[in-house]
Amino acid sequence: MLNKVICCVFLMVLGSQAVIAQLPDFTEMVKTNGVAVVNISTTQKAKPAVKGMPKNQQMPEGMPPEMEELFKHFFNDPNGGGFGGPEDTQSLGSGFIISQDGYILTNHHVVKDADEIVVKFSDRRELVAKLIGSDARTDIALLKVQAADLPVVSIGSPNDLKVGEWVLAIGSPFGFEQSVTAGIVSAKGRSLPGGNYVPFIQTDVAINPGNSGGPLFNMDGKVVGINSQIYSRTGGFMGLSFAIPMDVVMNVVQQIKTGGKAAHGWLGVQIQDVTRQLAESFGMKKPQGALVSKVMPSSPAEKAGLQIGDIITEFNGKPIESSADLPPMVGMTPINEEGKLTIIRQGDTETIAFKVGLLPDEELKTPLHKTEAKPTNKLGITVADLTDEQREALENIKNGVLVQEVESGSAADAGIQSGDVILRIQNNVVRNVSDFDKIVKNLPVGKSVAVLIQRRGSPVFLALKIDK
Repeated sequence: MLNKVICCVFLMVLGSQAVIAQLPDFTEMVKTNGVAVVNISTTQKAKPAVKGMPKNQQMPEGMPPEMEELFKHFFNDPNGGGFGGPEDTQSLGSGFIISQDGYILTNHHVVKDADEIVVKFSDRRELVAKLIGSDARTDIALLKVQAADLPVVSIGSPNDLKVGEWVLAIGSPFGFEQSVTAGIVSAKGRSLPGGNYVPFIQTDVAINPGNSGGPLFNMDGKVVGINSQIYSRTGGFMGLSFAIPMDVVMNVVQQIKTGGKAAHGWLGVQIQDVTRQLAESFGMKKPQGALVSKVMPSSPAEKAGLQIGDIITEFNGKPIESSADLPPMVGMTPINEEGKLTIIRQGDTETIAFKVGLLPDEELKTPLHKTEAKPTNKLGITVADLTDEQREALENIKNGVLVQEVESGSAADAGIQSGDVILRIQNNVVRNVSDFDKIVKNLPVGKSVAVLIQRRGSPVFLALKIDK
């Protein structure tokens, strides 16, 4: 009996050692690359004081200096109110050296609106950096310090990353410099709100405020991404971190070095995912591709003959599984280069060639106001013709009816809301209330149909089904 117990204990020890032996050892990687990771602090000059917290408000006693700065950063009024009244505001971030002569990478949001940028090295040196250029769309900034023979990181290929692979981050969360955290790649090609031109690398590496701009390393010790964002309901790490792939980063860096700013490719469409219901309405076997809900005037898409309702399934031979796949592909294509789209148009597959344009600045949209309504009961909504003022506010929208009220029914189930403008129903243009009534009267029961609406300046397809 004793021998059996000893044998079991021995096997458990061997098993534990085997598990430990399989875990990665990051010590050499950190030793080699940590010296090329820097702390970045920025200062923005104070603006005139506005209403904020009392000037005599005191900091909690015994707070460490680095936490004191963080505390002041979060509790100061952005225009100068808060602790101590008007004062310069400071923020902290991370970065890494990519050339021996002093080029450094970080996030655009780390250095945005900074009057002074100070880079602190692992040997405790501090140098003032010059902002060479930054790109808000990809959240990338390139800095330069006057120095020589600096330690540098090696750049790796994010395309070779596999989901489940170990990765490591080095940065300054909450000002704690040279902090090391590790995890695995959770997903690739993630699309985030406001990040349409970046196919993010998702990881479960612990990333917190101050890690922004720091490097994400693969197991070969090469940088595959810049840590940029987290998804959190608390403001702190919750297991969802996102990094900008280095192929996107280096493309932007090269453009900044040569032209002073980044230029992104542009097709000129607004797109959305094809849901199961929309796929049914378009006669598709499965939901896939990017559904075109708007074609911009004078855009490459308009010149190439792309139409509302087209479903883009390939770009230059690469499949488009969801709408999030298309913008990064087009955005990284050189301006004026020819691109090819495979589309589904009313059930037929076609190929369209276009010349990639330069992405313009976004424009603000004008809200709509209500007008006198005409009741429509079959869908449970009330609609009205658009006034001349509303057509002008909608920008290049000549047809459509304005949804005034939404009651329970098929339209509400489809997601149609008050304030939406209905532009098309199942490829039929809705020019006015009369058109709308005729089209709705002939809608089939029990079958999904695609409805194109305009909501807060953006076109969206919805799937509508009349149950009875």
